[in-house]
Amino acid sequence: MALSSVIRKDTRELRIHENLDELSTDLADYIAELSESYVKERGVFCIALSGGSMIDLLRKICEAPYNKTVDWARWHIFWADERVVSKNHPDSNYKLAKDGILSKVPVIPSHVHSLNDAVSAEAAADEYEFTIRQLVRTRIIDVSEISDCPKFDLVLLGMGPQGHVASLFRGHDALNEKDNWVTFLTDSPNPPPERITFTLPVINSASNVAVVVTGENKAEAVKLVMNGAGTDCPSLPAQMVMPASRKLVWFLDSAAASELNITPCS
Repeated sequence: MALSSVIRKDTRELRIHENLDELSTDLADYIAELSESYVKERGVFCIALSGGSMIDLLRKICEAPYNKTVDWARWHIFWADERVVSKNHPDSNYKLAKDGILSKVPVIPSHVHSLNDAVSAEAAADEYEFTIRQLVRTRIIDVSEISDCPKFDLVLLGMGPQGHVASLFRGHDALNEKDNWVTFLTDSPNPPPERITFTLPVINSASNVAVVVTGENKAEAVKLVMNGAGTDCPSLPAQMVMPASRKLVWFLDSAAASELNITPCS
């Protein structure tokens, strides 16, 4: 497979890299370019993060030249999903992001929109949705032209070996939630059991969505998602990520892409 292959498959753009360092650099370039564009257009950049290995792959955005060229004061930072644990708990996506990124760049603390860790999962989801609704009203977050959903400038997602994204798991009721922007789980198939998550309508209303997947243990799920693209009945949550903007980029390392049978177009 060619170095830094770019493949178009249905509505997806696949960027395949031979190693994690290369992927991390491309991801930083992608985010920095979007940040510059939306800051010029709207005056702010609203980004939703995920946890897990995603944070380590974002490390380049904290380094030169991005740490000096990105307008960090214009960023508003959210989480596409969060574990309902204390903010200093090792399972907290907020803690991962704080330790790995936010403590290293000059973001404005009031622009970091984290979960209330002192309430139940249901209450935390309600509060998080209320916060987002307030920021939509003040036009910090854009609004979808198609629905009343918030239109984040960028939603960053990982994918689990079973094809889940955010905290939307195959066969779980949360996957079918259409009315709320943020929902909650108390029985996540993966620990910890209590979580909050963006719903699919919110993810699919984003201006840009990027799915970042690495490792051979994800290769089978990547193949299933790509082979199932365009089917009427998608079976994996990751297959259901289809932003209305049609701006969907998958960042893959060669291990995650190892079961794909595709030919680079550039």
